[in-house]
Amino acid sequence: MLSAAHLPATLRHADIARRIPHQGAMCLLASVSAWDTQHIICQASSHHAPDHPLRAHGRLGAACGVEYAAQAMAVHGTLVAETLAGASTATTPPRAGYLASMRSVTLFVDRLDTVAGELTIRADRLTGDDNTVLYSFAVQAGDQPLLSGRAVVVLDASALALPPSTPPPTAAASPP
Repeated sequence: MLSAAHLPATLRHADIARRIPHQGAMCLLASVSAWDTQHIICQASSHHAPDHPLRAHGRLGAACGVEYAAQAMAVHGTLVAETLAGASTATTPPRAGYLASMRSVTLFVDRLDTVAGELTIRADRLTGDDNTVLYSFAVQAGDQPLLSGRAVVVLDASALALPPSTPPPTAAASPP
C-alpha cells in the first residue's frame, strides 16, 4: 500500500494532460489520487462516454483498459522524472514511451462501457532503468476486477539499438 507520506494533492485531468502525449478525448484519465516512486493510482469515468475514441461498433471492449493502464504508467513516469529533476513539465514536453510487450493480460469482463461507476487504475513499477520499465497493472471498478497484466515500456528506443556490426575481414591480397 502507498505510504501517506507519498500521497500528493490530487492531480486533475488538465494536470495529467500536460504530462502525457495524449490530448483531448484521448487523455482518458480523470485524476491521480496517489503515487510514489513505485506506484500510481488513477481514476477515470471516460469509459461511459458515447463518443469515446476507442469505441468500435458502439462498444468499448475490455482490452481497451490496457490504454488506461498505459496512460497511468506514462503519467507515473513523468511524475517520477519531475521529482528526480526537481522540475515541472509545464515547460518541457512529455517524454514519449512505447508499449513494447504485454504479458499475462487477463480480461475479467467483456466490455468497459457497461461497467457502472468509476474505474480505478493501478500501476506498479517492478523494475527498470533509464530506457525500459516493467510495470504490473490492474483496472477495477469498486471491488470488481476488470483486467490485469504486465507491460514493458520502452522510453528511448534508440538507446536499445545494437551497435553496428563490424564488417567481415577482407581476404589478404595474394602477391602477384
